[in-house]
Parts: sequence; C-alpha cells; structure tokens
Amino acid sequence: MKNKEKKSGKIFKRILLSFLVIIVLISGVTAIVNGALIKTNVKKANSFPSAECEQIKAENITDGYWNIYFDGEMKVMQMSDVHLGGGWMSAKKDAMTLNAVAAMITAEKPDFVIVTGDIAFPVPFKAGTFNNKSGAKLFAELMENLGVYWTASFGNHDTEAYSYFNREEITELYSAYPHCLLREGAKGIDGYGNQVFNIVNSDGIITRSLFTLDTHSYIDGDYFGIEWKYDGLHENQINWYSETVKQINAKNSETVAAMEPAKAAEYANLHETVPSSVFIHIPFGEYREAWIEYAENGYKDTANVKSIYGTAGESGDIVYCSLHDDNFFETMQELGSTDSVFCGHDHLNNFSLEYKGIRLNYTYSVDYLAYSGIYKLGSQRGCTVITIGADGSLESKLENYYQEKYESHYEKEDVTMQELLQK
Repeated sequence: MKNKEKKSGKIFKRILLSFLVIIVLISGVTAIVNGALIKTNVKKANSFPSAECEQIKAENITDGYWNIYFDGEMKVMQMSDVHLGGGWMSAKKDAMTLNAVAAMITAEKPDFVIVTGDIAFPVPFKAGTFNNKSGAKLFAELMENLGVYWTASFGNHDTEAYSYFNREEITELYSAYPHCLLREGAKGIDGYGNQVFNIVNSDGIITRSLFTLDTHSYIDGDYFGIEWKYDGLHENQINWYSETVKQINAKNSETVAAMEPAKAAEYANLHETVPSSVFIHIPFGEYREAWIEYAENGYKDTANVKSIYGTAGESGDIVYCSLHDDNFFETMQELGSTDSVFCGHDHLNNFSLEYKGIRLNYTYSVDYLAYSGIYKLGSQRGCTVITIGADGSLESKLENYYQEKYESHYEKEDVTMQELLQK
C-alpha cells in the first residue's frame, strides 16, 4: 500500500511539474509574441504622416489648472472608448483602430483632442495580455507622431484590477509625451486627471473652461466589473469643481475690472459666469433620467428634455450610468457655468439631450475590440467635433468615420452600417 501511495505521489508531482512547465512555456511564448506584435504596431503608429494641426500654447499654471492661449474659433475633438488591447489577440484590430484615429484627426485637424476614457483594454481573453501599458503606449505614440495636443479622462477599463499598471503609472507614461497634457491633476481629491483647461484670449479673458474628471471604475465589491456596478464622481471632486468654477469667475471679474470701461463692456457676458464644459467617461444618473423621460413621451421633447441629435443603441437599461447618488447635476445647475457634458462608456449610444438646461452628450466610440463583433459594424464609430467661438459659445456635431472625407492611410475596412435601437 505504501509503495502504491509513493508511486501515486510521484505521478502527481510529475503531472504538476509538467503543468507548471507548460504554463511557463506558454507565458514565455505569449510574452515574446506580444512583444513582437507591439513593436509592429508601435512602428505602424509612427508610420502615419503628421496631421499638421495647429500647435496651441498651453501652460500648466498649477496642479489641475491649465491655460490654453487662443484667439478666434477653436476646434476640439472628443474621442472615446478607443480600446487598444495591446496584445497578440488584438493586434489586427489595434491596427484598424490606429488607422481610424489617424484618419479622423488628419482630416479634422483639431486644435485639441479630449479622449473620454478607455484608451486601453487589457482584458486578457480579448487582448491576450494583462499589460495595459502596451495599449496606452500605442495611442500615445500615434498622437505624438500626428503632432496634436491631447488629454484624457480615465475610464473603467484603462486600469483594471488585474492589469499591471495603475492610474498613477499610466499618467506618468502619458505625461512623458510632449503633446499630452494629462497630469495627476488637482491634489487632495480622488482620482487622476481632474483638471481644468481654460481658453484664454489675448485680453486675458477666459472665454470657456473645459473640465476633465475621473469617474473611476467599479463599486460595491464588483472589482472586475462583472456586475456592471459603475462608480462615478466623488464628493471631493464635486467640491473641487465648484470651488474652481468660482475661482475662474473671480479671475475674469478681476481682469475685467482692470480694463478701460469701453473694453470691459465687450466682456459683459463673461464678467460673472464663465461658460464651461465637462468631459467624463461614465455618465451620471441624469443621463438615464433624461432618456427615460424622452422615450416614455414617444421619443418627443418634454418640458424638461429637448433632443438635439443622435440616438440610443444600447439594450437593457440603455444608459449604464454611475450608481452614485451624487449632487453633481444640481451643483452644475446652481453655479450656472456648465452648459454641456460629454461622456463615452456606452458604445452604441450617441444621443445629445438638453435636460433641464444642460446638454448631456454621448459621442461616437472607436471600439473595434470590446463589444463582440463590433469591428464588423460602423454606425457607432466616429468622433464628436466641438467648435468653440471666440465669445465662448459652443456647438457640437457627430462625425461618422465611414465618410469619404476621412481618407485612411491604410485600407479602410468594410462594415455594415446597422440601424441602431431607437429612431
């Protein structure tokens, strides 16, 4: 009996050893393949010609506070949910993603690009890697090669619980690139990249402020996002936003007070309240409230909701918003500064609804990887082009990638232009 037990023990040890050897070999081969494919796509990211965008003058005044010195009309492009896997399983789709991003930026030549989250997608069964830095690096290399200034608000997939690198480390990666303005942001509050970009004209007047805020990832023990329990803005972030709006207003008032009366009269509308926009990844609850009210009224405007453009293509809850019961929307209403919010996250939603006086906007996504089969579909892929007037006014419109004006450096894929869920 003892001999049989010893023999069984030896067999088990051999099986275990063989299993460990196989795991090590697979890990080693995967690492080699990933490394080679990443180098290939980094090379591709650097193969696109310059987009010849205007080189804005941006100054980091203090933590979380930037000035962009600009006169005249400014073009801002919003992109979202780029979803670069950065691994062997996603290499082909990553190349398609790089091509799409480059084509839209090259054609539009924006002055500034804001990416509302999920640049990287280190989900191993789709990307083939846990390394979120590889997807982030691909994007940063492309943007630097195109020569366009950009920043981002983090999404839930950028730094998964199981991915190798956290928000601080990804921020350090991005901030090493001269054209990237993403920094750690305001100190003493939750998240990374909580910043404000003030557009300042030659008279020293802030014509509009652009806030980027971190909506974090998941809550209530849903560490891997399996239950779709999404986080959102935290109280200290909302307090920082509120205080910053007040500081910006005070700065403009101070500047106007020092002007000659005739000159000051030109800025009467910007004297007390500077218009602003907010860029986030995960939508807050009012997005869902607005859509439900609009849909239940037969997709017609109500006293609270006015449809501007776009549609909802997600199924189920339609809007997969933050589960936080916060007062951000009420704070925006009270301050009267923010007239528009831009988010991503729900790849098939692209509607813009004015809700109780504030525009709640989705953009098109870029995603070729995250949603199953989405690389074959095209109605949801593109960007938002935002035009900011010299007086701080704002207009936005959706732009689909499959228009002729977006000429691809490499061959553009054939897709089905599907009908989205709602009309």
